Amino acid sequence: MKTHYDPAKILQVDRLVGAPIDLVFKMFTDAGHLDQWWGPDGFRNETHEMDFSVGGLWRYTMHGPDGKDWPNWIRYQDISPPTRIAYAHGGEAGEPAHFDGVITLQTEGDKTRVTITLIFPTTQARDATIEFGAVDGGKQTLARLDAYVSGLTTPG
Repeated sequence: MKTHYDPAKILQVDRLVGAPIDLVFKMFTDAGHLDQWWGPDGFRNETHEMDFSVGGLWRYTMHGPDGKDWPNWIRYQDISPPTRIAYAHGGEAGEPAHFDGVITLQTEGDKTRVTITLIFPTTQARDATIEFGAVDGGKQTLARLDAYVSGLTTPG
């Protein structure tokens, strides 16, 4: 089932990750893994709570390279292992979601295509996020995932 969104309200990044789909999916389900790779280069992630289930909450802080802390929360809306995770994403606890996200995984040979799609309420919200550097940040995040999961699959 493909859902079509207004292209003016979406931001999408993808990467072919050098690991099988079940392992890549697992990297999204556990805070111990997520804290190792989630976020752009130079950021460190700290999970405060995580319930990976539909309706469950992942609350975390991204510590920026400049020392600034970025509170975040994700509320899981749909989980279809090992191909899809849909969620609402916000900042401060108690505030409304900034956007909805969908992570899809697709097998390509012995690798996995990971696509992150962010759906914003307005074109202006999407454009502001792009100006903030979200495209490069998303590409860096997926590169960090690829490097992390590749380290898990390397013998020795």
